[in-house]
Amino acid sequence: MNVTIAESTASVETFLRHVSARNNVDVVLCPPYLSIGRVRELVRNTHVKVGAQDVFWKDKGAFTGKVSAPMLTECGVSYCIVGHSETRGRFGKLEVEPASIGYFSESDHTVNLKIRALLYHSVNPILCVGETTEEREAGKTDQVIETQLAGALDGIEPAELYFFSVCYEPVWAIGTGNTCDSAEANRVCGLLRERLGKLLDEDVAAEIRVLYGGSIKPSNSGDLFRQENIDGGLVGGSSLDPMDFSRIVMSA
Repeated sequence: MNVTIAESTASVETFLRHVSARNNVDVVLCPPYLSIGRVRELVRNTHVKVGAQDVFWKDKGAFTGKVSAPMLTECGVSYCIVGHSETRGRFGKLEVEPASIGYFSESDHTVNLKIRALLYHSVNPILCVGETTEEREAGKTDQVIETQLAGALDGIEPAELYFFSVCYEPVWAIGTGNTCDSAEANRVCGLLRERLGKLLDEDVAAEIRVLYGGSIKPSNSGDLFRQENIDGGLVGGSSLDPMDFSRIVMSA
């Protein structure tokens, strides 16, 4: 929940000037809902695509305040983030009152419903999975990742997921300035690929993009992107600075 339409415009215009020469890197901008239309206009005729930060799983109905997949596709959205730690109520840096955490109540089941809705409307999902500090310290990282992945993809045909992306976003590294060690990020991303191969099939798993997200900065993006099992990044705070974001793209 950052940047107004005017701020989005200024940021994207600056960003595009600096990444226009890097058209061999796939870039997706996921602005707030109200800025999607304007950002779509700005990136028209460029290699940059537009995504959304979330979606509701019903096409329409008495769901006040929600945004559906058909609404997104009409705005030119081709990607959508689902299951982000914050929509699950799992915050690396808590910026809401503890008593309000229940408001953020995403589950593996609702993530699954959202992925199904996006696939039905030909929008590419970007699934987020990751563990909290407490789960990591308890040695449950792999278990949490596998459970979230299996729940999100339950009952979905492998053939539908060729253009799917999954992101390992350790909750403890989001908005905290802490970054997962590149070797450990590579290990977990490799685990994701392995689990995808078992849940789906090897051919589909080989095509799925496995990303890392969690305090990616220009200073560490190159090292992360050089890891064998990391195909790219889901960039949060650094994407708010068009110069930092362009440097990250240039390092890919």
